[in-house]
Amino acid sequence: MKNENLSENKEIVNKYRQLLRVSKWSREKGDVRVIRKAFEMAVESHSQMRRKSGEPYIYHPIAVARIAAEEIGLGTTSIVCALLHDVVEDTDVTLDEIRSEFGEKEANIIDGLTKISGVYDTNSPQAENFRKMLLTMANDVRVILIKLCDRLHNMRTLEHMSDKGQLKIASETNFIYAPLAHRLGLYAIKTELEDLSLKYTQPALYQDLKHQLNATKEQRNRYIRSFIKPIKIELEELGVNYEIKGRPKSIYSIYSKMISKKLEFEDVYDLFAIRIILDSEPEDEKMDCWNVYSIITSIFKPNPERLRDWISIPKSNGYESLHTTVMGPRGQWVEIQIRSKRMDAIAEKGYAAHWKYKQHENTKESSNSLDNWLRQIREIIENQESNALDFLDEFKMNLYAKEVFAFTPKGLLKKLPKGSTTLDFAFDIHTEVGAKCLGAKVNGKLVPLSYEIQNGDQVEILTSAKQKPNKDWLSFVKTSKAKNKIKQSLKDEKRAVASIGKESLARKMKNSGFDYSTQNLNKLVRFFDVEDELELNFKIGSGILDKEKIKLNEILIETKSVHKPGTARPVLKNIKTNPSKELIIGDASINFDYVLAACCNPIPGDQVVGFITVGGEVKIHQTNCKNAQNLMSKYGYRIIKARWADQAISSEYFEATIEIAGIDSLGLVSKVTDIISKQLKVNMKSISFESLDGTFVGKLRVNVSDKFHLEQLMNELSGIDQYIKVNRVTLEQDTNE
Repeated sequence: MKNENLSENKEIVNKYRQLLRVSKWSREKGDVRVIRKAFEMAVESHSQMRRKSGEPYIYHPIAVARIAAEEIGLGTTSIVCALLHDVVEDTDVTLDEIRSEFGEKEANIIDGLTKISGVYDTNSPQAENFRKMLLTMANDVRVILIKLCDRLHNMRTLEHMSDKGQLKIASETNFIYAPLAHRLGLYAIKTELEDLSLKYTQPALYQDLKHQLNATKEQRNRYIRSFIKPIKIELEELGVNYEIKGRPKSIYSIYSKMISKKLEFEDVYDLFAIRIILDSEPEDEKMDCWNVYSIITSIFKPNPERLRDWISIPKSNGYESLHTTVMGPRGQWVEIQIRSKRMDAIAEKGYAAHWKYKQHENTKESSNSLDNWLRQIREIIENQESNALDFLDEFKMNLYAKEVFAFTPKGLLKKLPKGSTTLDFAFDIHTEVGAKCLGAKVNGKLVPLSYEIQNGDQVEILTSAKQKPNKDWLSFVKTSKAKNKIKQSLKDEKRAVASIGKESLARKMKNSGFDYSTQNLNKLVRFFDVEDELELNFKIGSGILDKEKIKLNEILIETKSVHKPGTARPVLKNIKTNPSKELIIGDASINFDYVLAACCNPIPGDQVVGFITVGGEVKIHQTNCKNAQNLMSKYGYRIIKARWADQAISSEYFEATIEIAGIDSLGLVSKVTDIISKQLKVNMKSISFESLDGTFVGKLRVNVSDKFHLEQLMNELSGIDQYIKVNRVTLEQDTNE
């Protein structure tokens, strides 16, 4: 044991020295002393703690600090906070001690990083916790940057967690932390988080794609070498300093394209990608990039639909680059990214990299962009009455949304999420402009408030002092700012009406000899089946409920108790107290009620997870189901481990839907039905085919015994013709659980 401790102590010192080496570039005089003090406090505080892997816990904060320094480029303050990010939550160290030893700034950041242990929204601890974390982030963006480092290291070591823990953390990561990294311009971290999430939510698929990428790696490398040869010759003649490197496509991005486009691995056309990085002076960057673009497109024909100019108009997260896709040799599409060293640093390390390029004027624009985004976060969070889950959904939408660019009549550029309307545009200008918006002119033509803005539109907002927000606006606005301002305005208006109703009801109750008390109000709320006291007073104030017809004596003296459906959850309570239970589907001895989710139709052989609904039943989803991943990220505490029984359920059949597409031919339907009914003896529930211009798409609903049975059927159908593709499909519907 003594030798083991000695070995571990040496490793801790070694990891600490590595941390100092990678942070050397950002340190100033005296910083080493501060970092060492934080390191020693972390070592002492975590001395008796171990990770699930069995390693000393201190390995984790050192790793988080190293990611912060090496992969994002953060400085001493962030390194100190990364080393100490868990001490307040997990040890006896207090925030006051942090404040005394290191300062107010460090204490505030660590406070933001500490997991909230107070009262949560009972429906979603994760959502409420996330909102509180963002509140701190809005004051210091380093909170979320360090949190992303923490999450990245946890994902890198996730194999030591239980299956249930892996699914929860991986789903949560893909749902919110990867989009956050994307929004902050941390593309390298975003990509790794997405890949690692896929590794644990769909391990078989991940390994298959990884294998296919590795198997074709040498082939791709040979192609890229031949592709860049003529480009190198031209660039050297031009006399520019450059670096060309292959840009491997991430596993998750390939998976996403396969799913969205319904493609096979071989059909993903932009597997080939290169990046050209120029050593340019700031004032020459733009011209140099376009010169290189001109050279490339003189050698290879570009796809005009795939030109992306983020140099002239950078993304809101500061990303700058010139993208084009050209037709290379042998009919292969190749994506090319052209950027300067500065642009590349910002693309990899996000906003943190801007601090190294403070002298460049574009940095100021990007920094302002970050400030604007943080201001928007504050505005969203300050609306305390919004539901935590609504907040999370709206916030996530704004993280990953593509952007559109539009102009005011005076030529001011506005960046909004794709799908934004003229009303979103109005609220982006100013809250009052949005609230008084009557209509808009786009490129000189009158358009409705619901008009979706297109790139390059010039938008003029028309206002009226008599206009005010209405409920219908919520059905088409896209941005969180617009939604929250509209909701707030409607609530303020509702409160004003409710105030009149309250005064009227209180007067009636007093005249009838009743107190305006919580007890009596609750009786009225239950009797009229309204949401709360505010809703009751609003209905009275607006005249929906006639106060003259309210018979207080009958309601308040003898009122039967009203049971609201869905409040009793005995099954849910039972399962929550037994988190270690595993649901084995098909085991006759199981005592849980469960149903198979209609959105993904899991069948024996699928990797599955159980989710406890508000009604107390357990719903079984495939782990790759979008609805399941959404639910796991929001309600991780309601996950229950689930797997199919080892022996197949021979007496049962399970419904599956498959899509078959290809070149239309005579007798095709007959061949399909023959394979299904005669060869494989599969019971077909429904079949539909559509033919168009020599192609067809068919959808089949069949009953199969398990995943092997389904795959056998799909393989047989694929063998009808080389141009036929067969895919298993799931429903694109939300589940309310």
